[in-house]
This record gives sequence, structure tokens and C-alpha cells, in this order.
Amino acid sequence: MIRVDSLTKDYRGVRAVDNISFTCEPGTVTGFLGPNGAGKSTTLRIITGLTIPTAGSATIGGVSFHDIPNPGTQVGVLLDASAQHAGRRGQEVLALGAATMGLPASRVEDMLNLVSLTGNEAKRRIRHYSLGMRQRLGIAHALLGEPTVLVLDEPANGLDPAGIHWMRKLLRTFADRGGTVLLSSHLLHEIQIIADDIIVIGKGKIVAQGPKEELLKGTGTFLRASDGAALASALQAAGIDATPQADGFHVDVPPEQAAKAAADAGVVVIEIRESSQGGLEEMFLQLTSDTQRDALPRYGGN
Repeated sequence: MIRVDSLTKDYRGVRAVDNISFTCEPGTVTGFLGPNGAGKSTTLRIITGLTIPTAGSATIGGVSFHDIPNPGTQVGVLLDASAQHAGRRGQEVLALGAATMGLPASRVEDMLNLVSLTGNEAKRRIRHYSLGMRQRLGIAHALLGEPTVLVLDEPANGLDPAGIHWMRKLLRTFADRGGTVLLSSHLLHEIQIIADDIIVIGKGKIVAQGPKEELLKGTGTFLRASDGAALASALQAAGIDATPQADGFHVDVPPEQAAKAAADAGVVVIEIRESSQGGLEEMFLQLTSDTQRDALPRYGGN
């Protein structure tokens, strides 16, 4: 189990993580989502003992990472696949890890087979690896000590579709056998498929958390009209708060109530649906709309 309690981290007056709390239970995959700069990586670094928090705590199995004896046999970590020593061979990286953890040399071959790195690939220097191969090697190292907890940051980055499918099955099997997985990723579709629980963070604060099915149910209504200004006025007149989204509006009321407000004002609605139909991506964009740095550009015209 991973437990984060009132965790806060400041960097020279900037609050990267702001009093967050959550728990990752055994037997589950927890998706940890947020825009760039939201505080995800800082949180993962604190959990894995690489960064000291300003306040609060993060524990694994009831103790901090630094207090876990031979931590690689309890917690598998992959935070940056590109951080591996470029001059070493893949097989050498795993052999050093096995020796450090006091594991039999046979674990190296087992892990190479598990992540589908061939004998020739294992003998190549990491500087000649693709990003996808580095990810596979990183997963092999994380699983080397047969841990019960995995903490992973963007493990599918650089994998092709077949590799992503393989990763999904690997993590699902790990959790189904009682393991705990905390997974940060920008691949929202994959998180929607694999995650049991979801945590969304923005500007260092948790903006939503809970079971996936619960979060994706009843997330409001999206509607669009040929006259957007008239629709906004109709919703406002009905006392419904509307948030601009794409070329329409998101409202926190059922579709029937939103449609009635538009109809009473004589506004023709050309699209209306439950926001949950947009899945995790739509929910993510709604929850983090004030933290997004990207907006659609306007081309040409006045």
C-alpha cells in the first residue's frame, strides 16, 4: 500500500505540491494524472525517497522508502528510462541490479525474457537503444526484485502500439496478483482502460480522485448551438453556470435541464450529450482547464 498524507513541497518559494493526500491499495492500478508542471513527478520522487518533502509524509507499507530494507525487493521504480548509464549494456544493468539486491543471476535472463529483449539486444550498449527498448529495460529492472509495489512515470512513452498493449497486460496481471501500481501517464486512453482508481492533480492540488467508474459517471452535460452567444445567455438566464469548452459549453446539470433552458429561450441546440461520453480525456480537460498552457490558435480572418 502507498499512503500519501498532507504532502507539501516548496522550491524556493514556489509550491510544487500543496497538501495532497491519497492511498493506493493492493490489487489496484492507480492512474496519476495532471498537466505538465502539476506536481506529479515531484510527488513520485518524494514517494521513492529522491526528494524530501517540506511537510507531510509518503509511506509504502507503513514506512518511508528510506526505511525499507533492500527496497528493490519491495518497490519497483521507473521514473526516467533515459537516466540509465548509456555506456553499459542492458544485460549488465540488470546483472548489477541483481547483485546489489542479492538476487540469483538467473533473474537477469528471466527479466529479459519477460520484457522481450533478445540476447543480441541485451548485449548492446544502452546508447544504441531506442526509447522503447530503454522503457522495456527499465520495467525489467523495476520487476527484478519481485516487488509488491510499482511506481512508474510514463512507462509507455516510446512504445509502439504492440508494446503499449504488452505493458497494459503486464501491469494488469501484476495488480490482479495483489500488487500495488501507481502509474503516471499522459496516455489517457490507456489509463482509462487499465486504471481502477484515478487521481487528477493540477497546480499541485488534487482536483479529483476516486474509483474510475465513479469519476466518469455523471460528469455533467456538453451542449452546442449554432448561436453560441444566445445559448450562453439562455443558460445564464436559467441560473445555469456554463463553462466554454471546444465550440460549446459544459454545464453541471442533466441534459434535460440544459435542453429546457435553451428551448425556453428559443435557442436551437445542435448537439447535446452527457459529458461522460467523452470519457477520461474530457473529464481531465474539464478539471484542469485553468492549468492548461495550450489553446487552439485562430487562423486568418479578423
